[in-house]
Amino acid sequence: MAKKSKAAEKNALAAIKPAVITPQPITETIEKNYMPYVMTVIISRAIPEIDGFKPSHRKLLFTMYKMGLLSGARTKSANVAGATMQYHPHGDASIYETMVRLTRDHEALLHPFVDSKGSFGKHYSRDMAYAAPRYTEVRLDPICQELFRGIDRDAVDMIPNYDNTKTEPTLFPTTFPNVLVTPNVGIAVGMASNICSFNLAEICDGTIALLNDPKLPLNDFMDIVKAPDFSTGASIIYNRAELKEIYRTGRGSFSMRARYAFDKKENCIDILQIPYSTSIEAIVKRIGDLVKEGKLKEITDFRDEIDKDGFKLTLDLRRGTNPDLLMQKLYKLTPLEDEFACNFNVLIGAAPKQLGVIEILGEWITFRLGCVRRELTYDLGKKRDKLHLLLGLGKILLDIDRAIAIVRGTENDADVIPNLMKGFSIDELQAEYIAEIKLRNLNREYIINRISEIESLQKEIAELEATISSEKKLKKLIAKQLAEVRDKYGKPRMTQLIYTEDVVEYDEDEHVENFPVKLVLSHDGYFKKITMASLRGNDEQKFKDGDMLRFEEDAENIHELLFFSDKSQVYKAKVSDFEPSKASVLGDFIPAKLGFDAGERCIAMKSQADPETDHGTFVLIFANGKGVRIPADVYATKSNRRKLTGAYSDVSACVGIFYIPEGEERDVLLVSDAGRGMILSSALIPLKSTRTSAGVQLITLKNGQFIEFSSIDFAHLFDTSPKLRKTKIPAAGAALPETFKIPYTDLPLD
Repeated sequence: MAKKSKAAEKNALAAIKPAVITPQPITETIEKNYMPYVMTVIISRAIPEIDGFKPSHRKLLFTMYKMGLLSGARTKSANVAGATMQYHPHGDASIYETMVRLTRDHEALLHPFVDSKGSFGKHYSRDMAYAAPRYTEVRLDPICQELFRGIDRDAVDMIPNYDNTKTEPTLFPTTFPNVLVTPNVGIAVGMASNICSFNLAEICDGTIALLNDPKLPLNDFMDIVKAPDFSTGASIIYNRAELKEIYRTGRGSFSMRARYAFDKKENCIDILQIPYSTSIEAIVKRIGDLVKEGKLKEITDFRDEIDKDGFKLTLDLRRGTNPDLLMQKLYKLTPLEDEFACNFNVLIGAAPKQLGVIEILGEWITFRLGCVRRELTYDLGKKRDKLHLLLGLGKILLDIDRAIAIVRGTENDADVIPNLMKGFSIDELQAEYIAEIKLRNLNREYIINRISEIESLQKEIAELEATISSEKKLKKLIAKQLAEVRDKYGKPRMTQLIYTEDVVEYDEDEHVENFPVKLVLSHDGYFKKITMASLRGNDEQKFKDGDMLRFEEDAENIHELLFFSDKSQVYKAKVSDFEPSKASVLGDFIPAKLGFDAGERCIAMKSQADPETDHGTFVLIFANGKGVRIPADVYATKSNRRKLTGAYSDVSACVGIFYIPEGEERDVLLVSDAGRGMILSSALIPLKSTRTSAGVQLITLKNGQFIEFSSIDFAHLFDTSPKLRKTKIPAAGAALPETFKIPYTDLPLD
């Protein structure tokens, strides 16, 4: 049995044909498998259309419209979320989340579409959760009447829903340019959209101006639609050139600042409005970090005081703090000033386009003209049908008795309509209408009253035909509707404008407290900033075991610092970046404080009052016996760069870096590993303008010898001999006293 089983298994395996793998070009794979997904995300999910809505918004609002929520009492949000699933094949959680953003209580929109009751979170807080849909209630806001006006009069196309059981609109026939009134953000595949909101009244006025003059200059348009407007208020730093580029191209960014009030009695700042693009959590976290880092000593406490009255973030101030200067500092260091990046991508005819503001309004006008023309055409058809029926009714006015006799004399019900048609020379629709009139209404008065409408109907039909055929009249009608929307729903601007010339930027250097300090650097790289008051009576410096003083200098708190490393790099800092310390502490470890590379050591330091006007020089001595002088101002940078690579030559290890003030000369000591040395004037060392210059030979060395120590402060180390002093270079060194010991070396240690 075992043998048969194995044989059968072998035959079965042999019968299996290997799979045939057909190679497919990557371009074909992308086209067939990936592009349909990409287009679905772009067209059916992330990018808004000319009515200002994404499909998820549109399906939700249309569901509420069909539920009769444009009037009457609110209903539970859960009911709406469930009903929306008939149009939107997604879970109720995502549908409810979409609804939340459209509500009045969430405060994300200048003109909310959902009148809400309950807890819906806040746009300005990412942690403030909204309540479950079974606890909240909603209905449509009155402004939604402007979204649906004409939707039941063939204003837009209606298409089947996903299971062909209902129909839904492809777009809303919104009577105002909602695409620029409602902020919208969406991330698709390969593109994104971020449309800021504008003031409804300004947009209506701007659109009316474009209807009257399609070639309206952009500058004139900007005088009407001044700038974006946001539900969170705050202020826009008004740079007309930047905004003009956004208006023209649909791309760019502008800065926003929070608005605040100073409570003199409580000595606190109340921040009342923040930029639309940030949140209170981001602001609080950043302020907290700055307080911990000691960069906001002006603040003693801060807290979130959001309540039913709205947004409030309170900052308690230290006594004597200038609130305006503090806010300038906070604008620079925290999201209280933030950028809003615009990217006006809109779907036009199922194709994404990046458009400027006037271009978007032009597309909306074209869209709205089509909607209004379809509405009027629908009305025209209804009036023509009514006129047709009334004309038939008028024909029986001359002989009502005959009409009654025809109906009474007809034996079969099916023959009533044909007999009326034959008796009065009318068509089937007219005969059907006459036959349906109640017996009590078959009197002269009733018929005369009805047919008296014929004249007015004919006049209305003529007016409709004239309007439909005239684009000028259609635009006039649209302008009239825009004016009505503006007057009914327009609001004053929430976001104020601050002109660039009125903006005071925070300059950290101007607000740094200045006082004299002593700077101390140890051989191992520990740095201390010590106030003069702290030195009184306690000037003995403490170092780690084996460490020693390398450099000390008097400076001021506003000075800048250069720290040279043994890897040919310079790290820049400010004296004010360091906290004052005492002589009795070790201080800050510079490689860790300034983020040195792994294994990098600090070998020199210099403070500068103004790097650009420092006309002193740096003397650099290398292990190969060469040296060079470099102007100090080559290390000045216009940007806030903190690290300069290639700060000096890396051909040979650097054993000494010394600063020589302008117009001065200093003696420089060079000591070789063979116990020989020389002293020369710094003036003998050539000055090179390139900071990576390798220098010239200063001391002659035998093969294998090198300089291991150099100093300009060496009088205390030994009694110098005239033999050591040299007046020409290169020169041979002289023997050093046997008692001389170098205090340290900057050469790499094995």
